[in-house]
Amino acid sequence: MKEFEKEINKLNKEQYEVTQNNKTETPYDNAYNDHFEEGIYVDVISKEVLFTSKEKFDAGCGWPSFTKPASDENIEELPDFSHGLKRTEVKSKKAKSHLGHVFDDGPDGNLRYCINSASLEFIPKKDMAKKGYEEYLKLFE
Repeated sequence: MKEFEKEINKLNKEQYEVTQNNKTETPYDNAYNDHFEEGIYVDVISKEVLFTSKEKFDAGCGWPSFTKPASDENIEELPDFSHGLKRTEVKSKKAKSHLGHVFDDGPDGNLRYCINSASLEFIPKKDMAKKGYEEYLKLFE
């Protein structure tokens, strides 16, 4: 993807494999599985807002899990029949980064967006305004 070539070239090996080659990072041994600070999670390539800490929960699966995206406009869901399974893949809309998968087994009948930490960058609530995400601060009021 030419538009994001510079950002893609900055990725470490794991980020590249996950976002560009649909790999899955190691469960439990990743940056955001046990991370519950207030803030937003953005696509590591395009920086589009994907999820907030308000929807994050401990699913016990080893990857960051969310009940819903911050905005349906920034993600896309696609059928995934890899590994002999029928799943729904989640990608970022602009950069087409592979994020993970969505399942229907979330808490209270909600969905569970099971997302690779390697595809995310966390922006703490205290840094959101200075990084240009001030419009999302209202989600934490």
